[in-house]
Parts: sequence; structure tokens; C-alpha cells
Amino acid sequence: MIPLLFSSVLAGLLALLLYQRTVYPFFWVDLIYYLKLRRYGKSLQARMKSGTITYLDCFLHQARKNPNKPFIIFESQTLSYRDVDRRSNRIANAFRAHGSPGQGDIVAMLMCNEPDFICVWLGLCKLGCEVAFLNNNIKAKSLLHCFRSCGAKTLVVGADLVCLVEEVLPDLKKDNMALWVVGHTAPSEEFTSLLDKVESMSGESSSDLPKVNIMSNFLFIFTSGTTGLSKAARVGHLKAVLSMAFFEMCGATSEDIIYIPLPLYHMSASLLGIGGCIQLGATCVLKKKFSASQFWKDCVKHDVTVVQYIGELCRYLCNHPAVPEERAHRVRLAAGSGLRSDVWRQFVQRFGSRIKIREGYGLTEAGIGFLNYTEEVGPIGRAGYFNKLSMPFELLRHDPVSYEAVRTPAGRCIRAQNGEAGILVAPLSAMNQFLGYAGNQVQSEKKLLRGVFKDGDVFFNTGDLLLHDDQDFLYFRDRIGDTFRWKGENVSTTEVSEAVGLLDFIQEANIYGVTIPGNEGRAGMAAIVLQQDHKLNGSELYDHLVKTLPAYAWPRFLRIQTSLDVTETFKQQKVKLVTEGFDPDVSHDLLYFLDVSQKEYTLLTVSLYQDIVNGKIKV
Repeated sequence: MIPLLFSSVLAGLLALLLYQRTVYPFFWVDLIYYLKLRRYGKSLQARMKSGTITYLDCFLHQARKNPNKPFIIFESQTLSYRDVDRRSNRIANAFRAHGSPGQGDIVAMLMCNEPDFICVWLGLCKLGCEVAFLNNNIKAKSLLHCFRSCGAKTLVVGADLVCLVEEVLPDLKKDNMALWVVGHTAPSEEFTSLLDKVESMSGESSSDLPKVNIMSNFLFIFTSGTTGLSKAARVGHLKAVLSMAFFEMCGATSEDIIYIPLPLYHMSASLLGIGGCIQLGATCVLKKKFSASQFWKDCVKHDVTVVQYIGELCRYLCNHPAVPEERAHRVRLAAGSGLRSDVWRQFVQRFGSRIKIREGYGLTEAGIGFLNYTEEVGPIGRAGYFNKLSMPFELLRHDPVSYEAVRTPAGRCIRAQNGEAGILVAPLSAMNQFLGYAGNQVQSEKKLLRGVFKDGDVFFNTGDLLLHDDQDFLYFRDRIGDTFRWKGENVSTTEVSEAVGLLDFIQEANIYGVTIPGNEGRAGMAAIVLQQDHKLNGSELYDHLVKTLPAYAWPRFLRIQTSLDVTETFKQQKVKLVTEGFDPDVSHDLLYFLDVSQKEYTLLTVSLYQDIVNGKIKV
């Protein structure tokens, strides 16, 4: 009787296991990841009860716990956690001795990747300042807009970037902007030098840290928007601390040496990257700028075990000629976002099958995010039962022309079906904050969807199209609205359109992104209408772009039209243009290609088109 009962129970368990593997094969890996998230949440609560609340608190905790451990390796420098703590104290004390900035002030930082970026940032945090990171590729007009939109009254600029600021000095003087240069001498009387004052300061903290509300603003990070110029996204203290879990969730440990070649003014490097190292107490190898030729050499030289990427970076590495170091390294984990499936496979095949890829998805403005913690190639994350417990979200059906959420006659949104790309939205909550854009209430409100499923609900609209498949994987499909991504940067179509429209021979311009085989994201393309009795002046357009826009925002292709297609509400039509791309066999309009080597737009012929799509000509 007992053996029979045992056999029946065993058979039932085997049948249940077989059913689970067939119907829900990722049950256990989803559950383990969910429990890992829960464990991190509990440790975060415990830290908060003990007073370790903010990003700065987490750093100071590591500086006390592991003072002598290398924190930042940069070129020939190695700084321990204690070194960075004491240098940031000196910087804070130098500012304090000068009388400003102080608690509650907004300070803009315009610096390249270097250890002092982190030391200045932490020093300002110790004063209670809110810091605004500025993209060091931006031009004069955008620079002024960034200062004014976030409300900064102090600018700290790296010595190698003073030339960018000098272009707008008269405007900054009118705005009473305090200017500091991270150097030993000031380039002119408008600037105050910082480093000569730092040297005479104490490395001890001279006062108690300011009290912080975990739900308040921590940073401003600029993100492209539909208004034409960058928007100052507020990043709260809570989001910053949650972002620090990134490497830990990917499987990194305190013993890892983590390579960060991404710009620190982006959330990926500053919060996920540096913050992730701080959370673990790991060592960071910081690169001033990504270099495909130096990447694997750096990994071997510094014994790197974890690398942070964006998809474009991986493609550059795959396209670069082979070097001996690419198979001699000890890298075991690559974590990041934006990696195409074909590049993913090529990367692992070429650089080592032992490298685990951890592809994720996240936003600057809100807390919604995903991580593909499985070995499946392509997805950005999971959308199963446990995943939605930790991070609620929905994919909404959208209009393919307007890209707006489709609503029923009752005014409610409709969920996208599995296999159908939908707009990713997430309900606002304490864990998914949206603090809005500084100085831009209109654009802040546009990111919110109200009455989605019932009266009173409010969802954050990411503006991204995702697809949920039958195995509960999530795939990134496209970015909608008036931005596209190229060379790892978001490009505002309105900003490019306004810049192009300043030329006297251009009447109108419609900017959009087009895909190029073998390239991440979308390259910029401009459909333009020329002024009557004017011809295209490609060299003048090129010179104008150099002066007004960063290189990643330049339209790589032109389409000359007699008029632009618009909707019944006079909005520019982009869908047909995007679909037709830059193929001269499809378009009946004249097409041009930006030849950077000639500083000119040249006629796009069929043979030139074939060379571009086959990768013979790099865009």
C-alpha cells in the first residue's frame, strides 16, 4: 500500500514538473530573481533604519567599511574609497570657505570622465546641493537652455571644456552665474579656480551632512524631448539608490573589477555604473572615452571581470579588427542595454562564450525597468507573474499613425495582446516616481496618462514600444514620438529641425530616423523643402551643423521634396517617410548622403546606397 502511494505521489510530482517545464519553463528562475529583489528591498529598509539612506550615505558606508580598497582606476591613477572620500571633503570645504554653493543650491557640472567628476559630485552632495549633469557634446544654445531650465546658479566646468562655456559668457554674466573651473588657474576673471583652493583644505568632513528626504530630488539629468531642446529630468534619491542594485542583480560581486567606458553625465554610468560599484564595494576602471582599440587591452591590463555597455559599443567592438587581448581577458559578465540579437550572438561567439550578457531596460525619468536574467538572446526582460509583482506595468494598444494609446468609446485604454507591440506604461507609485521636468510643466504633464483603466489612475508613458511574447519575454521594438536614438544618444527631431530651418535656402524640414542594416538605432534623415529659387548648398549645411548640433544629431541623409506631408491638424507625417527610408529605388525624390570626409552632401545613387547597406561605407 505504502509503495503504491509513494509511486503515485512521485508520478504526480513528475507530471507537475513536466507540466511546469512545458507551460512555464522559467518559473524557478523568475522566482529566484523575485526573491533576490525582495532580499535587496529588505536590506534597503534595514539600511534606511540605520541611517544609510542616500547614494552619498552608501558611498560613505563603503569608505568606512573598505577604506583602503581601490575604488577608481583611471589611466595611471588609483584612488581608494578613502581617497575619494577625503578629496570630496576637500572640495566641499573649498566651496564652503568661498561661501557658495550651499544647501539647496542647484549646481550644473560640465565635465568629462575623470576621478574629479565623482569627487566634485560627492563634494557637492555633502553640501546638500542638487547637481545637474550636462552633456559635454552640447552646443551654446543648448547649454544656456540647460542652465535656465534646471535653475542652476553655479557651473563647475572641467578645464578641458572651458571653451564651450566661453561662447556664452555674456549671457551667463547677465544671469549672474557663478563659474568654477576644475583647474589650478582661472582662464579669465569670470572664473574661479578650484584645485588650488582644494590643496589647502582639510580632508576631514567639517560638518554634519544635510538631512535628506528620500522622496525628494537628487539630480537633474538631461534627456531629449519634443520641445526641441533637452529636458531636465528630476531624479529622486529613492530612484538613485534603487539604481545602485543594477550590477548586484546582474550577478556581480565585491570581488569584481568593473570597466565603465560610458559618459558619466548619463544615468547608465553615474547611477547604474558608479553607483553599482559603490553598492558592491567593487573597483571601477573608469575610461575617459570609449575606444574600441583600447577596450580589450584595458580589460587585460586591469584584470577586468565585468564590463558595462550600450549596444552601439558592442557593435563597434565586433566591427573592429581582431586583437590578441580579445581572447586573453577574464571578463565574465557584460551588463547594459540596447544590444541587438545579431550583435549579441556575434559578441559572445567572438569574445568568449563564458561571457554572460545581462541586457536591461530603464529610463532616466521614472523607476520602471527590466532585466533579462536568463540566457535567452534578444529580450530586455521578463513579464511573468513574479515580475509584475515587483514592477507593475502594462503594454497599451496604440494608433500606428499618431502613436497615441487607443481608447474605447468609454475612454479607457486597451491592453496590447501577446505578440503585439504596445506602448509601455507604468502606474505612478512610491517605487515608480516621476518628479517631472524642471521648468517644463507642459512636457511633464504630457508624460502622464490619466484614466487609463479607471477614474483617477495615473500612468507614466515611456514613449517606447515593447512586445510581450508567449513565453513572457519582453522585447524592445521602437521609440515613438519625436525622438530617436543614434550612436548611443537620444536625438530630438524638433531640435534638429529648428537648427536646419535657420538656413536661408531651407523653407521647411521634417526630421526622422531611419534604420541602416548592421547599425544600432536610427540615423537621422531630413525631408526638406527648399526656398523658391534656391538650391541645396550641402557644404553650407554641413558647416552649419558643425556649429549648432553634436555629430550624433546630424542628418545623415536628405530627401528633397516640393512640400511636406501633414495631418489634418498640420502635424508633420513621418510614418511613410520612415518606411521608405533612404532607398533611391523606393523614393521618387532626390536623396543625398552626408560625406563627412568631403564635408558635403552628395547625391545618393543606387550603387552608393548598396555600399551603405552592405557596410562598405560607414555612416
